[in-house]
Amino acid sequence: MYVCRTLSYKGAEFEVVEAPLEDEMMEMYKKAAEFWAELRVELLSASAVLSNEKPNSQLWRLYWASHQRFFRHMCMSAKVPATVRLAKKALNEDKCVVIGLQSTGEARTEEAVTKYGLELDDFISGPRELLLKFVEENYPLPEKPEPLPGEESVKELQRKRHSATPGVSIKGRVRKVAKWKPASDGESDEESDTDSAHESTESDDEFQICDICNLEEDRKKLLQCSCCSQLFHPACLVPPVMEIVIGDWSCHSCKEKTEEYLQARHAYLTELLKRYEAAMERKTKILEIIRSLGLPNNPLDDIIDQLGGPEKVSEITGRRGMLVRAASGKGVTYQARNTKDVTMEMVNMHEKQLFMDGKKLVAIISEAGSAGVSLQADRRAINQKRRVHLTLELPWSADRAIQQFGRTHRSNQASAPEYRLLFTNLGGERRFASIVAKRLASLGALTQGDRRAGPHLNAYNYDSAYGKRALVVMYKGIMEQDSLPVVPPGCSSEKLETIQDFIVKAKAALVSVGIVRDTVLANGKDSGKLSGRIVDSDMHDVGRFLNRILGLPPDIQNRLFELFISILDLLIQNARIEGNLDSGIVDIKANVIELQGTPKTVHEDQMSGASTVLFTFTLDRGVMWESASTMLDEKQKDGLSSANDGFYESRREWLGRRHFILAFESSASGMYKIVRPAVGESIREMTLSELKNKYRKLSSLEKARSGWEDEYEVSSKQCMHGPNCKLGDYCQTGRRIQEVNVLGGIILPVWGTIEKALSKQARQSHKRLRVVRIETTADNRRIVGLLVPNAAVESVLQDLAWVQDIDD
Repeated sequence: MYVCRTLSYKGAEFEVVEAPLEDEMMEMYKKAAEFWAELRVELLSASAVLSNEKPNSQLWRLYWASHQRFFRHMCMSAKVPATVRLAKKALNEDKCVVIGLQSTGEARTEEAVTKYGLELDDFISGPRELLLKFVEENYPLPEKPEPLPGEESVKELQRKRHSATPGVSIKGRVRKVAKWKPASDGESDEESDTDSAHESTESDDEFQICDICNLEEDRKKLLQCSCCSQLFHPACLVPPVMEIVIGDWSCHSCKEKTEEYLQARHAYLTELLKRYEAAMERKTKILEIIRSLGLPNNPLDDIIDQLGGPEKVSEITGRRGMLVRAASGKGVTYQARNTKDVTMEMVNMHEKQLFMDGKKLVAIISEAGSAGVSLQADRRAINQKRRVHLTLELPWSADRAIQQFGRTHRSNQASAPEYRLLFTNLGGERRFASIVAKRLASLGALTQGDRRAGPHLNAYNYDSAYGKRALVVMYKGIMEQDSLPVVPPGCSSEKLETIQDFIVKAKAALVSVGIVRDTVLANGKDSGKLSGRIVDSDMHDVGRFLNRILGLPPDIQNRLFELFISILDLLIQNARIEGNLDSGIVDIKANVIELQGTPKTVHEDQMSGASTVLFTFTLDRGVMWESASTMLDEKQKDGLSSANDGFYESRREWLGRRHFILAFESSASGMYKIVRPAVGESIREMTLSELKNKYRKLSSLEKARSGWEDEYEVSSKQCMHGPNCKLGDYCQTGRRIQEVNVLGGIILPVWGTIEKALSKQARQSHKRLRVVRIETTADNRRIVGLLVPNAAVESVLQDLAWVQDIDD
């Protein structure tokens, strides 16, 4: 232990706390989800009319990234009341509190303070600032046109045109027009190409022709169009030009063309300006809507304020400043976290020391403040009160989660911490737990290296092979490509219209979060039925599903998530029945577990001398009538029972017998735990509709007792298939008293032999190798080994004996 520095988690308590959304937060969340859906439609229409802009893929990457951060922040804000409540409760119990979160919203706070000033009416809303920044920086706008020309004259436009023609001067244009004319006798090539404007003009003036009458004329008596460079007699023009022309002049045809161009250009620029102003108006309107949305405050500042302010809460984060409520209680001010006596680099160490000295009993740590900070109940510190570690926001990865959990659980501590992981009742938030849960069990954090100790987190691991299959089944059901294997939550199998209504709402929800794409109205406008597709990459992407549904209103979000979980449970249950479920080391549980006789050595390894031993156990899984009625009584005394709790009888007979069960509502709303006389509590829970469909409630306790005791007695001798079962004594289904064979000791050298022996079995469930853990109830003797099905024991022993003979 000294070398590997392993720290025991003995004494540490671990609990997942559900923090339901309060009514105000529920409404806030619903409006935010609706706004994001509308914003997506607005961005789609705004980007569709643009061309030569940055690729849409970039805009949508930013959109979905902001979407996820926004709703993650909303989930964190929703947990603030529960966090404050748990923190105050811990303080009243003479404990101290450590609150863990990831992001602090510092950048958004500083930007908002710069924008609004140092004094604010209330705390800044992190989600609002995130949304404002996204829209301000990424709303697709057309290019802003140049200012429209005022009363620009034709001559001014002509001058611009000519100045834009490279390498052509007035004299050059005159030469170009007269180039086909015969040159004068006294003009040499050198003279014609001279750069002297005076000489060129002098020579060209002698030979110029009117482009209308084709008569030669003195250059000074002709008018030259500054647009088309043609020469005219003033009298030849229709109408003739009577006034003296000074400066640039354009002919009648060019003047008409120029005015048409100006008018067309004016109309075009006016249209561009209208489009730009309309887009800017839409953007401004969206920003105003965002500012008017009721959104929660920054959780970090809110928690500090509700727990007594900076004087009572140590903040160990990467922030440089914070918002503090004014002494009057009205308004807040932004101030630096450090003081004259403490530099910014040392402010976290200073805050940590105040907490360890007991001057502050609440500490808030972020990811930036998690490294190198010890907050445990150290025996050397003044503050040795037990730590209650509240996790408001789980980190993205397991190793970072362990880093944060490890702040309060270190060596030389007076007491181990209490861990409280807070989750809302939103289905989409399970995404964040899912990421971490996938690795926490294998890393051993909070579980003392024992996978059995982490059922709370393992329950959140949805991104598995079964999770992917469940997602495909659900998507196909919603897209009406296949039927749903379970009744959707809130629907009735007897009322098909409720299921159809759910499918329509679910499809619309998936459209609004971009999972269903290329949507069009099927069968014309009148049908009002959406059609579309889900791309192959999304069909198996559990992470994307959980990310996206976070942006749905709570009602449809939870119904979609519950449907996904119901299908996942069904697939796992089917795999368990078929014997295909790989769940690692499985605990075999029963009310009574006894070891039969002396374990038998069935193989000895020649190299090590270690033995392979066959253990045979007798299990009694049944629940007696007295125990069952006591369970129900305790539920009713605690006030936790519902009207549907009680004993039930199966509606139909099975091999001439009716079965009896005890059902009571579980912690999951709408689900019922089932206890049977022969096998105890069932792993799978039932919905109320399924329970009432298969069973009827018994009002007579005497009838329930008689049926329960009869089934308890019969199940000790036979399986649920009756005395004529094809498998005979080998069948264990529904049998109360079972015989279990486990191969323990050294297994690896004979693994291949056992695998080969099992592969010969007729039943598929008997062919799989399963590692089990079993503990006797009398002397707590624990055995870990390979489970050998009763039907396969003889075959396995024969093969092991054959191997032993060869070795000998």
